[in-house]
Amino acid sequence: MAVTGIGVVSPVGIGVADFWAGLSRPAPAAALRRVTGFDPRRWLSHKLARTTDLATQLAIAAADEALVDAGLLPHAVVDSAPGLTGVDPELAAVVLGTATGGATTLEAQNEVRAQRGDRRVSPHFIPMALPNAAAAALSIRYGLRGSASTVTTACAAGTDAIAAGAKLIASGAADVVLAGGSDANLTPTYTAGFTNMRALSPTGIARPFDVGRDGTVASEASGMVVLEPLEKALARGARVYLTVDGTASTADGHHVTAPDPAGVGAERCMRLAIADAGYEPHDITHVNAHGTSTALNDAAEAHAIRRVFGAARPLVTSVKGATGHSFGAAGALEAVAVALTIAHATVPPTLGLSTPDPDFDVDLATEPTAWSPGPVLSNSFGFGGHNGSLVFSPV
Repeated sequence: MAVTGIGVVSPVGIGVADFWAGLSRPAPAAALRRVTGFDPRRWLSHKLARTTDLATQLAIAAADEALVDAGLLPHAVVDSAPGLTGVDPELAAVVLGTATGGATTLEAQNEVRAQRGDRRVSPHFIPMALPNAAAAALSIRYGLRGSASTVTTACAAGTDAIAAGAKLIASGAADVVLAGGSDANLTPTYTAGFTNMRALSPTGIARPFDVGRDGTVASEASGMVVLEPLEKALARGARVYLTVDGTASTADGHHVTAPDPAGVGAERCMRLAIADAGYEPHDITHVNAHGTSTALNDAAEAHAIRRVFGAARPLVTSVKGATGHSFGAAGALEAVAVALTIAHATVPPTLGLSTPDPDFDVDLATEPTAWSPGPVLSNSFGFGGHNGSLVFSPV
């Protein structure tokens, strides 16, 4: 199945062009990386923006860009969008990944209740805060009546959502799937929780795979892709960024937050995705790693990559040095990054990486690197031991 449209809202850029430039632009030190300059009223009326959680707003902005890019939406609109061009709405679906859903709304309304009492809680609170809010909003906005599903596998959710969308296409259940992820949870309570579990970098610098890595940098973002059957996309003359050739999901069954230290579940997930694509490990030319800049996760992933690929040594990068870790949106953001990596024939750098950990023995991109596009493996791993991998190929 083909990816014919991409859209993104992130701390390093709103829109695909700014996002790509931001992947190679030095990031300021900050433990929390927010999307700046984002005005939801570009996509929503003032009234609707007030009753829509930030995670849903980000998803709408990224989805509009992806659908316009795919040629299925004439232009970005405010509030209700027209039906998709040439698409049967009953064969059009959405699958959205999120780790925390309407976290911003939940925090704000908890504060309202604590300070002003039960009767001041917004009647819009429930539909704004539910994890399925963004998927529902996209379904309503574009008239997608095939299905609207939400995936909540923590930080693997965006990747798993794209995998689920690809399976809908492969099964014939849908002709078009809007898939991706969105999260916005940089609230005081979530920040305190991540700080107290010592997951956040005290220096505010993400250093994936670096010997001096000291924690992740939390961010908010949304990434969306449009999936279609390859033959139908080519028949209508659509631009095809890449194809989704392999998917896999495994569980560590190890610990609520820590990965299996040997990366056994991650290794199995990578191998299954590569086999699902009909490839061998030596066919993979690049790995877009999960690379969170935490001690345990980077070690587990690096050792798993080393075992999977052996002497093949594909070039590895983590874009989280630039974007930070956007939780359930991360895998979708990285799918967009892979599409652009193929389009530009350039692997973006792992920002923040200055001294690769000598225990890892993988080839890491530290600067933008020219590359001949070939099959790419993209990894996402989440709290609870959720592992997700995708194999993308240029057309």
